Amino acid sequence: MSRITFGCWRMAGWRQTPQQRLALIEQALELGITSFDHADIYTSEEPFGVALAAAPHLRQRMEIVSKCGIYGGLYGARVPHYNTGRAHIVASVEQSLRQLNTDYLDLLLIHRPDPLMDADEVAEAFSVLRAAGKVRHFGASNFNPAQFELLNERVTLVTNQIEFSPLCLAPLGDGTLDQAQRLRRRPMIWSPLAGGRLFDHPAIAALLEELAARYGVTPGIIAYAWLLRHPSQPVVLTGSSRVEALREAAVAASVTLERQDWFALLRATTGTDVP
Repeated sequence: MSRITFGCWRMAGWRQTPQQRLALIEQALELGITSFDHADIYTSEEPFGVALAAAPHLRQRMEIVSKCGIYGGLYGARVPHYNTGRAHIVASVEQSLRQLNTDYLDLLLIHRPDPLMDADEVAEAFSVLRAAGKVRHFGASNFNPAQFELLNERVTLVTNQIEFSPLCLAPLGDGTLDQAQRLRRRPMIWSPLAGGRLFDHPAIAALLEELAARYGVTPGIIAYAWLLRHPSQPVVLTGSSRVEALREAAVAASVTLERQDWFALLRATTGTDVP
């Protein structure tokens, strides 16, 4: 996985031709952003697959991630729910492969914790998919440490995709990032800029501007660098149709914040010094 991963969740809503999408994918690859994140419910897989079909040689230069387990209107559910049964996991992967125009996924994640998840059944589905060469690696998304540990005892999980930003600090204290570091499983981070709300927060925005001037980069790069500074070595998702935004995220991988600057941003969020 590249340290910066292209989050494709909004791709279906971008007003782009297949040629424009292909150009964006190629530009991301040139920036070293080689991992592309999807889910069966994002509706991004089909437009991505159409673009990839026009340049199938690019498949060897990228890692494709998808997720399954949320069973809602897309599947015609009467009541939106989670489904981590073997049949649904396998069927979802088959659908993703068709839409993405590829023979395999590099990584499959269970999208959300399912209170009815049978860990043995999920592990069996993963085993079937791996044996068929349809999925190479497996992980979880939005799992707490206990949920991750349960499934990881049955089958090796390589990552947990979680929300983390200066405005979502829970993973720092609930054991999620400690577990990632203990198991040496690099977490994937979604909503790293809190949907843009970071720049609306007066104290955070002011500090990001100050640090950006000192490091000679943009405030957005500082925000990404703050996440990348964590010793669990996160993979950070960015989702944008603008090449400039992708370039900004890619630069962040080469910026290392000083320890005091990292804690200064933490203080700007919490409003207090460490005890």
